[in-house]
Amino acid sequence: MAIPDPSTPFNLRTFDLNLLKVFDEVMSERSLTRAASRLALTQPAVSNALRRLRETLGDELLVRKGRGLEPTAHALEIWPAVRATLAQLQSSLAPSVFNPASASQAFVLTMADATAAELMPDLVRVMGIEAPGIALRVVPLTTRDPRPLLDEEQADLAIGHFPAVMSDLTARAQSGGNILFRHQRLFHGDYVCVMRRDHALAHVPLTLDHYCSARHMLVSFSGRAFGFVDEALALHGRTRQVVLTVNQFFTAGKVVLNSDLLTVLPRRFIDVTGFADQLVERELPFDVPPVQVSALWHQRQDGVPAHAWLRAKVTALANKAFPA
Repeated sequence: MAIPDPSTPFNLRTFDLNLLKVFDEVMSERSLTRAASRLALTQPAVSNALRRLRETLGDELLVRKGRGLEPTAHALEIWPAVRATLAQLQSSLAPSVFNPASASQAFVLTMADATAAELMPDLVRVMGIEAPGIALRVVPLTTRDPRPLLDEEQADLAIGHFPAVMSDLTARAQSGGNILFRHQRLFHGDYVCVMRRDHALAHVPLTLDHYCSARHMLVSFSGRAFGFVDEALALHGRTRQVVLTVNQFFTAGKVVLNSDLLTVLPRRFIDVTGFADQLVERELPFDVPPVQVSALWHQRQDGVPAHAWLRAKVTALANKAFPA
């Protein structure tokens, strides 16, 4: 491979932007054959384009591994910016008018079951009236950092509590770094301790000592048996015994009904479980900051009219369901 002279600056005027489209498809498919098929090109043409890009950038970009191709570190670094730029060009040069009444798009949303139980009934009702041809697919939120899902287009919109993501995006904005994701605050909620009605602690004040000496169940999307409640307890120099970890709030509520375990649920979620009358709520005997729920999406979706419409509907419904 010919390595460019590092003293020679990159010249956009002589650069063939079509090479970026080939690069994006090869990165997506990890296969020259599949990329060629999607681009309606021959495989030699794709190979030649990739060779030219390698020579221009001075990096192998993708190397053969087994039957597929593996991207280099440099390829992984530049791909998000390339992909976002191509999407922005497509949106700017060929803008579309979105008519929800005749639209037939499909969207994938990822969120916790508690959030879905609170938002989806109204969203489905609105879709049925305004956009009956749109399909929604809700997949479980299994991480506090859904950016890889959004980047790899496995989800169009993530809704949840993402404190580390928000901190990182704020830091990048303050330092002038490249920000590939956008977010919108939807609502904030608080959590309460929940137990069955005949639990031993259901008829006495829930003190910090009582809470810490009980057996607990934790809702954890990642499966890690340590959450924001444990972080709050640590500030008091206390711990609790987590004997069961599940990844759904609804499951946690059902288990509580048939055990001596305590769990922590979003206060508003309890009313939509269908068995709220069988549960006892208690305020947590220590301070826990309100949880901020936000919508998160990739910046390449900013200029997509259908996606903007969906975000506006989600935001409006959240504001209605959870007034400040």
